[in-house]
Amino acid sequence: MTQQQHFVQPKQWNFKDDGVFPNSPLPLLFYLRAIRTNAKGPASTFEKRFAENDWSNSWRDGVYSFPHYHSTSHEVLGVYSGAATLRLGGEHGKNVEVKAGDVIVIPAGVAHQNMGGTDDFGVVGAYPGGRSWDLLRGLPGERPKADHNIAALPLPDNDPVYGANGSLRRIWRDAGMSSKQFAGEMSGL
Repeated sequence: MTQQQHFVQPKQWNFKDDGVFPNSPLPLLFYLRAIRTNAKGPASTFEKRFAENDWSNSWRDGVYSFPHYHSTSHEVLGVYSGAATLRLGGEHGKNVEVKAGDVIVIPAGVAHQNMGGTDDFGVVGAYPGGRSWDLLRGLPGERPKADHNIAALPLPDNDPVYGANGSLRRIWRDAGMSSKQFAGEMSGL
């Protein structure tokens, strides 16, 4: 059974293009202790909640220890066990401590990596509309194709935690970037 503790307003962090990673004008959203997990199936708690809100193509694992990003989809990570320090936004980004119950919505282009965690650290990852995802590492030659992919992405229809009533669409719209505006910005690179 998925248990929502209460409506959690996400923390928001912006990460600008650093020349290696495109990052995003859309803020990364961090929902602190947004979901209480069932001790018998903590990963399935996140999978069910995300699927209810049309974030699917899910997997269970950790987070790569090298910096990477996705250009073909936004990503949600739900921490179902343990704890870790994630670096968000690349080398000059932000280190964030995450624990079971936390949810992180990562806009396409935002670099992320695991800097170290407990042995039982586990996340469920999922993608809006079940989109396929790629794995890019900030290597020469990835851009401008990655920038084009990111600019073409639609905003998700639902917040992965709270669905149509969640904060994601409002926050990302308020960031001042419709898909067309973002495409215009990215094409100017």
